[in-house]
Amino acid sequence: MAKGTVLIVEDETVFRLIYRGVLENEGFQVIEAEDGKKGWELAKSKTPDLILLDLILPGLTGYEVLEKIRHHEETKKIPVVVFSVLGESKDIDKAIDLGANYYRTKGIDSPTNIVGIIEDLIDGKKLDLE
Repeated sequence: MAKGTVLIVEDETVFRLIYRGVLENEGFQVIEAEDGKKGWELAKSKTPDLILLDLILPGLTGYEVLEKIRHHEETKKIPVVVFSVLGESKDIDKAIDLGANYYRTKGIDSPTNIVGIIEDLIDGKKLDLE
């Protein structure tokens, strides 16, 4: 039985492949979107257990997707981990203010660390952002 379903919204194929492989290896079901519009559509139609969301996306930006997720009745409680190359405090603050549960800058954590964060959030644990 799967540990849960994770939606990866990421325009870079290599990141999707890496995280899909690691998450599936850990027992998660993975669905993917390569742009913000598709990510938003999948969030609504599939209601995953968690969303791993990039910010720099074609179509809708990650910020726009996050805002839509938090204002829609069926998606507003889905944990969202923002995973982006944008690492300045203004970017992090904006994502948290829009409702991200967690923010990680790409290249800081190994995929296995991200999996640990995902597992904790799906299990309902509150995480410190640092």
